[in-house]
Amino acid sequence: MTIYVWSAIAVVILTLAALIRRYDTKLVLLIAGLAMCCLSMNPMAAFQQFDKSMTNSALIISICSSMGFAACVTMTKCDLHLVSLLTKPLNKLGILLLPCCMIVTGIASVAIGSLAGLCAAIGPTLVGLMIRAGFRPAMAAAVIISSTLPNYWSPGSTDNIYVAKLANIPVMDMVTYVAPTTLILSALSIVFVMIVCLLFKDYRKEGFGSTGVHPGEDIQKKLPDLPEKPNLLMAFAPLLPVVLLFVISLCFPGVKMSVATAMLMGLIYVMIVTRLNPQQLCSKFFDGMGSGYGSILGLIIAAGVFAAGLKSCGLISLFIDYLKNSSDVAKLGASFGPYLLGIITGSGNAAAFAFNESVTPHALEFGMKIEDLGFIACVSATLGRVSSPLAAGVILIAGIAGASPLDVVKRSIPVMLCTIGALYFLV
Repeated sequence: MTIYVWSAIAVVILTLAALIRRYDTKLVLLIAGLAMCCLSMNPMAAFQQFDKSMTNSALIISICSSMGFAACVTMTKCDLHLVSLLTKPLNKLGILLLPCCMIVTGIASVAIGSLAGLCAAIGPTLVGLMIRAGFRPAMAAAVIISSTLPNYWSPGSTDNIYVAKLANIPVMDMVTYVAPTTLILSALSIVFVMIVCLLFKDYRKEGFGSTGVHPGEDIQKKLPDLPEKPNLLMAFAPLLPVVLLFVISLCFPGVKMSVATAMLMGLIYVMIVTRLNPQQLCSKFFDGMGSGYGSILGLIIAAGVFAAGLKSCGLISLFIDYLKNSSDVAKLGASFGPYLLGIITGSGNAAAFAFNESVTPHALEFGMKIEDLGFIACVSATLGRVSSPLAAGVILIAGIAGASPLDVVKRSIPVMLCTIGALYFLV
């Protein structure tokens, strides 16, 4: 290995250390990428990649429009009406409440892509319901964070949009491609969580009484209350763009509807059913677009600069040459690399974008499809996020349940590892 490769390895180690210390992910990746480009005597590579990632029109249109619509849904509380509608029939199911809560959370995750946002919207109701039904608080919290894989059925998912761009296919083709695997993994997750619940003896009909942990009252006070009588039209609003894209794709294949078009139609629907000031909603939509650029696309840009540094030092080509020997090795790398990075950073997006920017474009050289390798990396990064006590969503749901984040991830980690094992054999 050359001196450049050793330098890159040293920078990667320092990068991981900085991420563990909770420094800003975008700042760390940008500095690390620029440092590696400078060490390899090619500093302009970092700036060229920055320019390229900043102006990626396909990603900007899809991601920003999705985030804009999500902001409007949150502002109008349509997401809370959806959650309230989904949770109404769940009383007095006993231990069967666990799979039902996972199904409800999974459906909600199609419309609410953010883990923290999902936990804030659905957590207080479902966690309280499970604890009162006899589940241990840490188990109730683990159920929520272990139920987010159905988000891969959403054309607004940033992971789907990103991998579809790499594979040069429409995002709906990507959603359709991964849908059967997502369904199987979601069903297996329910089975794995049920097994973990029984092994930890986390359910008894009479409950567990006081856990000795503060019940997260301060957090619950900051969270919105669900409407007692959900409005059906408002509850349908978060799902409308997803439904439109699926219906058009399946029933009218000749009509090409973009993600942005579906999100704008969703915005119009929200304006009609909520009867709020259109000027406010329009302003919120564009504010959400800007926030999406700053948060999601900001991570993609930073991950691109980091990947450019790795390429300049020769570490990527060395890694790719090793992976070329076996598609099984590539699948292992995509399964456990992003998973571990997701645990370290507490961010699924950062881990997935960094791997996919660097390695996934070379999938054909490993005997794999870009769609497959990218999907494995995204799912494993997502599973790593919910295995991390540092993830914002995990901390939030643990606070709602009145449990320690470490107790929550003790229950989610076995589930996630089993799910990754299933993913390895399914794809």
